[in-house]
Formats: sequence, C-alpha cells, structure tokens
Amino acid sequence: MKIPKRLQPLLDAHMIEDVIGQLQSGKEAEVYVVRVKGELCCAKIYKEANNRTFKQKTQYTEGRKVRGSRRARAMESSSKYGRQEREAEWQNTEVDALYHLASVGVKVPKPLGYHEGVLLLQMVTDADGNPAPRLNDVDVTAEEARAYHLDLIRESVKILCAGLIHGDLSEFNVLKAADGLVIIDLPQAIQATANNAFGLFERDLSQLAAFFGRFAPEILETNYAKEIWKFFENGKLKPDTVLTGKFEGSNRKADVRAVMSEINDAREDEMEKRGFRNK
Repeated sequence: MKIPKRLQPLLDAHMIEDVIGQLQSGKEAEVYVVRVKGELCCAKIYKEANNRTFKQKTQYTEGRKVRGSRRARAMESSSKYGRQEREAEWQNTEVDALYHLASVGVKVPKPLGYHEGVLLLQMVTDADGNPAPRLNDVDVTAEEARAYHLDLIRESVKILCAGLIHGDLSEFNVLKAADGLVIIDLPQAIQATANNAFGLFERDLSQLAAFFGRFAPEILETNYAKEIWKFFENGKLKPDTVLTGKFEGSNRKADVRAVMSEINDAREDEMEKRGFRNK
C-alpha cells in the first residue's frame, strides 16, 4: 500500500516499523494499523481543521489552559500562526488527556507517542484479537446494557475526579474490548472547572442513558449527572463513591420519545461528523 505522507517521518525515525493498512477513515481523523516493536498498534492521523466538521468547538475550548501569553493571543486571532496554534492545542488536548487518564486507571487506549499530528496508540482488540468494535456496532442485551451503563458511569466519575470531562461521550466513542469497555476520542475533553462543564457532563451521561435505555428502559429514569455533580461540588466525589442514580428533589420521569429523538439526532450528527467506515 502507499504510505501516507504523515506516517513517513515516523518510519524514517523508526518510531514505527511497518504500516499494515487503514482501519478507519473519517472527517476528524484517519486511523492506520501499524507495527511498533513487533506489536500491532494504531496510528491516528489528525486531519487539518478545514477538513474537520466538529461542531460548536468553542464550547470545548473554554477554560483550557494555554502555555504562554503569546500563544493565547495568537489562538484568538485568525492569522496562520493562530490557526496552527489552535490546531496544535486541539490535538495536544487528547494526547495530554490520554496520558493523564491512563495514569489514574481510566479505561482508555494506552498512548505510545505523538509526533507532528500523529498519535500512536495501543491496539484495542476483541476476544478474537481483532480491532474492537464500537458499541453502536454491537448487539446489546438488557442485562449487558445495565452492566455497561454502570461501568461507564463509574468511568465518568473517575474522569471527573481526575479533573476532566469527556465532552462527547456516547456509544460512538466506546469500544467493546475483550476485557471490557474502553473510552476513546478525547480531543474535545475540557477541564471540570470550566463554566460549561456541568452542561457537557450532563449531556455525556444523558447520551449514555438514551443509548442503553433502548435495551433497558428503566435506565431512562436515572439521574446520575446531578447526583454526581452534587458530590463533586461539595468536594466529596471519589472514584468509589456510592451512587443511586437518583437526585433528591428531582421528579424526572422517563420521556422515552424525547430521549430517543435526542439520541437519534445525536447519532445523525455523529455519523455526519465522523463518516467512519470500517475496513
């Protein structure tokens, strides 16, 4: 196969030994299977900003810490340098988040290195050793939906305790691996102290509830977001905090039609944004 131009420098520097083939291609990034030290890994090649379609990006950049006042000023401008700095910040957010979350035990792909817009990652595989599928591509039973939902709620708590919020968590950004679920795609991760942090956190958990509620409708009646956030605001949230999925004073009832409409809209937006096709 023809070697992608962005991967050639990694081959020349012996960061990767071989390019096996393309795994996924989308509007945000392209993912290739490569060999690193004899092991199959993934190389995620970020696309240029003008080739991406991530919507409402400003809500994800609020509150991000930028190193250096010159960079901060440049990122606010429309200059070529400013665009380059915004692009670098967008990519570095995922790199930093993955290293940070992996270090505190969150189930994310292990980052192996980053070089000029290419992120090397551990290959996440299924029980047969093949690339793990996304949750939206697998059949889920009611029992599995309940277990998976609680697992991702717990992982979301870990992420929050680590000071971050995924910001785009859904069935499209979770892989079903041989040893459980793995959360992926974090370029839009934000600090938990940002002004819009709770709104994005609540949306993450609502998207999870909407998806799993298709298979276990009682999940639609839970309200983990407000319960978790109350613990967080009071400084009492820990990775093992006992949760009930209920929030005192909330009379929330399942509006199945509204929730399903929301997730269907999100699914259409996600598919349009990513344009991923499995190889």
